[in-house]
Amino acid sequence: MLRLPGPDDYLLLRDLVADPEVHRYLGPQPHDPTTDMFSRALRAAGSWQLYGYGMFLVFEKDGGTFVGQLGMFRSLRGFGKGLDHVAEAAWIVAREHWHKGYAREGMEAAFAWFEAAHGSQRIACMIEPENLASVALAGKLGFVRYDRHTLDDGAAIDLFERLR
Repeated sequence: MLRLPGPDDYLLLRDLVADPEVHRYLGPQPHDPTTDMFSRALRAAGSWQLYGYGMFLVFEKDGGTFVGQLGMFRSLRGFGKGLDHVAEAAWIVAREHWHKGYAREGMEAAFAWFEAAHGSQRIACMIEPENLASVALAGKLGFVRYDRHTLDDGAAIDLFERLR
């Protein structure tokens, strides 16, 4: 099940990314995970408010267990290369739910909703090349790699786009 985030959901997200394996490809660990996730939640809420789309929280249909976060949001990465001023896709799934197909199922539902609400348009995403599971999922979702960028911390990321 997908649902819109609420005011206290930043705590779910903080706990989600506290797992080092889940956080592995999300950049450096923040000094204070609680305030970092609160700030991210506010940015995500801003995407919903200003652009009419954003990240969903994902829960299992049976039992309502929290699975993760996914969807499209508006961001300004600041390095261009086709990632600024465009819908950006992302997915984060709790480790105990990896390899169950939740990310793919959820993203397909999110894309269907997005296209019904906003029409067909280019959607981008960025993935570290070593994150083989996300690279594979991006391919299954119709993304193709179009560029590579090196972040300020030296991490290389591949840039993908989905054209519909």
